[in-house]
Amino acid sequence: MDEAVAKLKHIRISPRKVRLVVDLIRGKKVGEALNLLAFTRKKSTKCLSTLLKSAIANAENTKNMDVDNLYISSIFVDPGPTMKRFMPRAMGRATKVLKRTSHITVVLKEA
Repeated sequence: MDEAVAKLKHIRISPRKVRLVVDLIRGKKVGEALNLLAFTRKKSTKCLSTLLKSAIANAENTKNMDVDNLYISSIFVDPGPTMKRFMPRAMGRATKVLKRTSHITVVLKEA
């Protein structure tokens, strides 16, 4: 069975926060997933909807799949590189601030 893949790397949102939205759309049909993303109020929904549209375009143009029968067979979020920064604190000290990034992968299949 053919599958279409799209990846988004180095997105500046913590993987933990992206997984909240990814868990909503896993296993859903493509149209339903885009509708859910349109009405979910999280920062990661904009990036995820763009990624999903890219995967749909890959399926349509390179794999010649029918868009109406597509569903999200797997979608997962991996941690990307973490930027380490320091924040000044009281009495001349500093604490580490971890700015986390994510890698998101979407795999679409035909029903």
